[in-house]
Amino acid sequence: MNKDLSDRLRRHGLHVTAQRLAVLRAVSEHPHITADAVLDLAQAELGAISRQAIYDALNTLADKNLIRRIQPMGSPTRYEARVGDNHHHLICRICGRVEDVDCAVGAAPCLMPSDAMGYEIDEAEVIYWGRCPACQAQADMHNQT
Repeated sequence: MNKDLSDRLRRHGLHVTAQRLAVLRAVSEHPHITADAVLDLAQAELGAISRQAIYDALNTLADKNLIRRIQPMGSPTRYEARVGDNHHHLICRICGRVEDVDCAVGAAPCLMPSDAMGYEIDEAEVIYWGRCPACQAQADMHNQT
């Protein structure tokens, strides 16, 4: 896996560093991961690594489109390695669980505004909010007692 990740970094014009590899691996193996969770995984792998180094690596990888930054309102920023498509997300209001949802149309952008006001639209970001099945079941059990 390290060779694949190293090749991905190089193809995007980035130097291969232990920090970038650890961050890219964490995001690749744990979809919708928070920066704090990336930090924990990177520290377990590398030992001492600063929070700032993690944020720098996340920002660089997102800027180079190696990872995607998801910023749901009222939730911590999350990161995923699924890039290059225009998928959306389901987010549970109770536990914060995040799931991918494929674009309804299949090509970017999925949705077009009624008036683009002269903009050239290349992406639509949709977040569906609700309760995941586990939280629904827990609420149903609570309501029955």
